[in-house]
Amino acid sequence: MAQEELKFEAEVSRLLDIVAHSLYSEKEIFLRELISNASDACDRLRYAALTQPELLAEDSGFAIRLKTDSAARTLTIVDNGIGMNRQDLIDNLGTIARSGTAAFVEQLESKAEGANLIGQFGVGFYSAYMVARKVEVSTRRAGEAEGWRWASDGQGAFTIAEDPEAPARGTRIVLHLRDGDEEYLDAMRIRQVVSTYSDHIAVPVVLESRKEDEPDETLNAASALWTRPKSDITEEQYKEFYHHVGHTFDDPWLRLHFKAEGMLEYTGLLFIPSSKPFDLFHPDRKTGIKLYVKRVFITDDCSELVPSYLRFLRGIVDTEDLPLNISRELLQNNPRLAKIRTALSKRVLSELKKKAEKAPEDYARFWDAFGPVLKEGLYEDSNQRDTLLSLARFRSTAGDDLVSLADYVARMKPGQEAIYTITGDNPEVLAKSPQLEGFAAKGIEVLLLSDPVDDFWLTSVPDFDGKPFKSVTRGAADLEKVTKAEGDQDDEVETPKETSPALDALIAFVKLTLKDEVKDVRVSARLTSSPVCLVADEGDLDMHLERLLKQQRQLDHSSARILEINPDHGLITALAGQIGQEGAGGVVEDAAWLLLDQARIIEGEALPDPAAFSRRLSALVEKGLVSGG
Repeated sequence: MAQEELKFEAEVSRLLDIVAHSLYSEKEIFLRELISNASDACDRLRYAALTQPELLAEDSGFAIRLKTDSAARTLTIVDNGIGMNRQDLIDNLGTIARSGTAAFVEQLESKAEGANLIGQFGVGFYSAYMVARKVEVSTRRAGEAEGWRWASDGQGAFTIAEDPEAPARGTRIVLHLRDGDEEYLDAMRIRQVVSTYSDHIAVPVVLESRKEDEPDETLNAASALWTRPKSDITEEQYKEFYHHVGHTFDDPWLRLHFKAEGMLEYTGLLFIPSSKPFDLFHPDRKTGIKLYVKRVFITDDCSELVPSYLRFLRGIVDTEDLPLNISRELLQNNPRLAKIRTALSKRVLSELKKKAEKAPEDYARFWDAFGPVLKEGLYEDSNQRDTLLSLARFRSTAGDDLVSLADYVARMKPGQEAIYTITGDNPEVLAKSPQLEGFAAKGIEVLLLSDPVDDFWLTSVPDFDGKPFKSVTRGAADLEKVTKAEGDQDDEVETPKETSPALDALIAFVKLTLKDEVKDVRVSARLTSSPVCLVADEGDLDMHLERLLKQQRQLDHSSARILEINPDHGLITALAGQIGQEGAGGVVEDAAWLLLDQARIIEGEALPDPAAFSRRLSALVEKGLVSGG
């Protein structure tokens, strides 16, 4: 086959441009990425050979070999792993074959933390272009006859051709170094980089000698890090293993290294990142934990290892209790794997609980990054619900600090029977909601829930410590039973008084005017300074949840709301005084619609008739200005 020239996918071209302009803060990272990819290729072949042993015929062991050539100014990385064929080269080196590509590249272009993102996305190969003006890849997939050569200067296109001189199996990458990057031809510099970043790689990393009378040198320990005693592993080695297994550049926030013995035997080396992955909520996101069986890599996409609400974990699990040749289908229904999953979940949540108790400020930083994910477990995992509730932290009207549910219950007011919540898109906006006015006046704390998941777990979690969760935007306020504790502000929320005939007449007029636009109109026990608000009836969906379901096209109708009015507000008393006066009907009718639209705006809802709202508002303002003049 003659040489073909193909164009990079558009996002790859943009990515290469970013890489060429020093995406990484330290260029030496490129060698770590290429060695890590080579190690993965060896792992994949070892697994494939479980069912196709002929792939390892006459094998002398896995190795990653490094070779420098000062005269040619080249650094070569060779592995004898799975290798690639023509289509693999196109898919792996010419295309980013993952959903969300465009969004990923946009983040790289707009943020200084691009190095954190590129590794997570699995395209660390392109880091080679930080030091190379040209990259050549010669490769042959294990078990296939044809070898292939891929080459590119990273300027928008690449070539592919058959290569009879490709390795018998595996991949050879030749970097033609740029001017100024000669340090990566120096043996001492290469030793330092490998020692720093790749000592944990279980495959030997060998530096080939330039002299015939000198032996090659193995630069790393070449044993699985998780099998070593903890006392023999340094913090730097742990950190670099996390970088390798997680394809990330931040430091781990928490590490768990353990060995379980008994009915099930397995070793785990798990990490919680310190920064949130960019694709944490992407539907196509894979798990971050690799499964090994007896030190043999099985898969890096085993969703059965941990529940989805722990998908931020990175690391490995190595078990003695699964067959080496286990299939994907057997993984999905394996009772031993299910037991490991349960045990891992308990262990991780237990460590988080210790962290929350011993280092609450540090835990708060974790919660800001991963709390929305952890809360998914409140409705997905009933077995761990109590633990997850104890780990949950919330913003509230009590101040800027995160609060636990235990904290909230401990400072509930005398007579308070429920944990009050309000859901929305922004805690700062929620804190100003008119529905909170009566609660604030009584000194009652309300949880400000602004994560989309909050609306859903609240529907499946009935209570905490015997105290039910109750939305302040649904049903009656029930504030008359709550008494204030010492030190609370002086202004009282009075028990609703008997309404006056004028107010009764106003309520009847507003009901008649608005008709089916509202479910009811009633005097509010929760308003102290705003004239009106909307609330859901006791048996209806919470208003914010209904909006979310409609946005996701899971609901095709809206429930009529209850319009509550503040009988002590000047606007309401003035309107009540207008009832029965000659010529006031039109004014009060317009005011009724304006009050409803005002309540809708406060809730963040779109007005059904903005033109009518504008007309009524203009007429009311004009009337006020004319009469005032």
